[in-house]
Amino acid sequence: MNQDTNLFSPIQLGPYRLRNRIVMAPLTRNRAGQGQVPQPMNVRYYQQRASAGLIISEATQVCPEGVGYPNTPGIHSDQQVQGWRAITEAVHHEGGRIFLQLWHVGRISHPSLQPGGALPVAPSAIKPEGDVITYEGLKPFVTPRALDSAELPGIVAHYRQGAQHALEAGFDGVEIHAANGYLLDQFLRDGSNHRTDAYGGSIEHRARLLLEVVEAVTQVWGRERVGVRISPVNPFNSMYDSAPEQTFGYVAERLGALKLAYLHVVEMDQSGVTTGQSVDFHRLRDLFGGIYMVCGCYTYERARAALAKGDADLIAFGRLFLANPDLPKRFADGAPLNVPQVETFYGGDEKGYTDYPSLAS
Repeated sequence: MNQDTNLFSPIQLGPYRLRNRIVMAPLTRNRAGQGQVPQPMNVRYYQQRASAGLIISEATQVCPEGVGYPNTPGIHSDQQVQGWRAITEAVHHEGGRIFLQLWHVGRISHPSLQPGGALPVAPSAIKPEGDVITYEGLKPFVTPRALDSAELPGIVAHYRQGAQHALEAGFDGVEIHAANGYLLDQFLRDGSNHRTDAYGGSIEHRARLLLEVVEAVTQVWGRERVGVRISPVNPFNSMYDSAPEQTFGYVAERLGALKLAYLHVVEMDQSGVTTGQSVDFHRLRDLFGGIYMVCGCYTYERARAALAKGDADLIAFGRLFLANPDLPKRFADGAPLNVPQVETFYGGDEKGYTDYPSLAS
């Protein structure tokens, strides 16, 4: 393997020299405190994992309407900014780098989670399949309210404000969440976007909101400290696109022209499931032309092979990082890996959160 492309070699990401190519993927853990404010155990959790080349925070809602799950953190209040600042300071104390993932769930919510009990919003009034997790337990998804075109500048403004708050909280950059069936992904894919205005129909129209959000966020951060996450064939949250190769090829090319920090591509969901469609991910990498990050059930060996073949520059690990706070060292030493405790993934206390042992302990 070329020494320049192994997991432990440094890489330049915008203004930052990352110490390795092992990224902690964004992981929703439902452990924010009252007011959706990060709390001390969240500080410990991220600080434990600061040996990653880059940490991408759990998805963080940019406004109260962007909430889709209990106890997920926000970045729209002063208290939330203060809570996140404690996390960024702890990560930086360990020599780490951390980006905040900016999030709006769109239709993947419920009136009980929305301000004033309002309907969730979406590009079109199409109900996703299944149930949503609420503070009262599982409830069926509802049919969302289709956003009026006059409301979309307000959505963009929420992302801009979230980006500004992330800067104030001491993050090193931000990732725009346009994947996994949430609001921006709902606009991108034609299975969830049936609009006939300037934000629906052609891929140029369906990508308009994402590109407007990217423009707003880069006005705050500059282009070299902004990444975007997409998931062309992930079916999670009832998602589908009739031509993902064309849709996401266009997206990758447009984002590449902006010279962003990176493109983060989810190749499959956590169970290895896809929509069954074929996308040439190497072509997406070529169309983007910049730092390319992949995620989706990667093991150490599979990650090494992807780097060696030139299929990626960075590899994001989710469940393995959740269970192994010192994952880079375990990979480097060939040490055994802790097994993730599925029953403690979402919600709860420090059990299954900050109590996974490191090699040193």
